[in-house]
Amino acid sequence: MNFPKTLVIIPALNEADSIAHVIGLIQQHAPWADIAVINDGSTDDTRAIATTCGAIVLNMPYNVGIGAAVQTGFLYAAQHGYEVTVQNDGDGQHNPQEIPLLVSDLITSGSDLVVGSRYIEDRGYITPVARKVGIVILARIISLLTRQHFTDPTSGFRASSQRTIRLCARTYPHDYPEPEAVVLLHRAGLRLREIPVTMNPRYGGKSSITPIKSGVYMLKVILAILIGLLRPAPFVD
Repeated sequence: MNFPKTLVIIPALNEADSIAHVIGLIQQHAPWADIAVINDGSTDDTRAIATTCGAIVLNMPYNVGIGAAVQTGFLYAAQHGYEVTVQNDGDGQHNPQEIPLLVSDLITSGSDLVVGSRYIEDRGYITPVARKVGIVILARIISLLTRQHFTDPTSGFRASSQRTIRLCARTYPHDYPEPEAVVLLHRAGLRLREIPVTMNPRYGGKSSITPIKSGVYMLKVILAILIGLLRPAPFVD
């Protein structure tokens, strides 16, 4: 198929061990797409490596966090006329071979957001027990609020339409962006769906998420979502 003008957004904090690997796979499997690495205050060689690999590198003045970093990617996409964005982590867990799958499903389904889920099908990805319990609870709450079944609202592997790009460039959750954004976009009347994808172990670096942090994260994100419901629903221009 003829793919639309696409920007792959990679938020990256100290991903020097994996960023070249990730960019190379994206260039191999989605050669029509541009790649924007949002260098979120890295203190290693992430910026230099991404630049050498041919990516667009947007440098944050300091570590602004995942939400603000991703929104920077949406702002860049909106300003430069991209029709589709794909969020892809810089640690190698997301499989760039499935970027065409996300984009083609976004187009053929007429959706505004397609989320790649680890849990629709069992493809061998192992989630720590404490984290998996939290994700299940969060997925059920979000499914109840949206009246639509979700299995993996914390997945950062997702494709967005131009309507979603415009909305997220204007307003985007900063603290817990992935699950909050699902509720935000639903309230704006956008069309959301999940499809099964394959997740990999981290290619480089080490996750900072511990069982205790997982539990605290889930409690905070649920509270943030409930508080967000008190605000007026966003509009799509």
